Amino acid sequence: MSIIQAIILAIIEGITEFLPVSSTGHMIIGSSLMGIQSNDFVKLYTVVIQLGAILSVLVLYWKRFFQTLDFYFKLLVAFIPSAIAGLLFSDKIDELLESPTTVAIALVVGGVILLFIDKFFQRNSIRDSRNIDYKAAFITGVFQCLAMIPGTSRSASTIVGGMSQNMTRTVAAEFSFFLAVPTMFGATAKKIYDFYKDGYVITGEEIKLLAIGNVIAFIVAMLAIKSFITFLQKRGFQIFGWYRIVVGLVILAFLLSGHSLEII
Repeated sequence: MSIIQAIILAIIEGITEFLPVSSTGHMIIGSSLMGIQSNDFVKLYTVVIQLGAILSVLVLYWKRFFQTLDFYFKLLVAFIPSAIAGLLFSDKIDELLESPTTVAIALVVGGVILLFIDKFFQRNSIRDSRNIDYKAAFITGVFQCLAMIPGTSRSASTIVGGMSQNMTRTVAAEFSFFLAVPTMFGATAKKIYDFYKDGYVITGEEIKLLAIGNVIAFIVAMLAIKSFITFLQKRGFQIFGWYRIVVGLVILAFLLSGHSLEII
């Protein structure tokens, strides 16, 4: 993977990580179009650059992270379901990552849901994340487990979960951002641990790529988050639903035509 390819993947990650469109699906498409060969470092890179995206949440919402312990306990309660599911089903998740058809179908199904999500939950009344109770946090965390299906989108699943618990779309999106912090830290730590456990060592050039990728992902994610919240308040989720459906159908058409996608 060249520096240019690493930068492009980091831009894709930064734009799509917090949008309900699936960063995994988009990085699969991006890596395939650029001809990036799948290997252990490429797989590590696509996970570790999430740290840059995490930092953008901490910077943009730093005041929210200096709240009562209750705030952290709610994030922990929401994080637990995906942590357990990740440990129990990691092998199955890896198998799903080898299926571009799964990614495409998940994009389309998730897109259809987003077309109607605003109508389903028009009267939601929780307008402040401080009013989210433990039950709502836990159920949102359970919805996050759906993101283990590639193409589903962690952001989309947690936002839908939050809105099902009476959160407005803005509060659900912000809680999704907050929940991303422990979730991404956990996923990154596990990926790095597995990488070294299998006997791999990161070279100096690979460290350079990781550093560049995290910086780019951080900058782009900050812009994406701010734009996303502003857009949500005005327009809602329909455009993301249509976008997912189009991308998913394009992938399916590509596969049905006899082509293949290189899974990262």
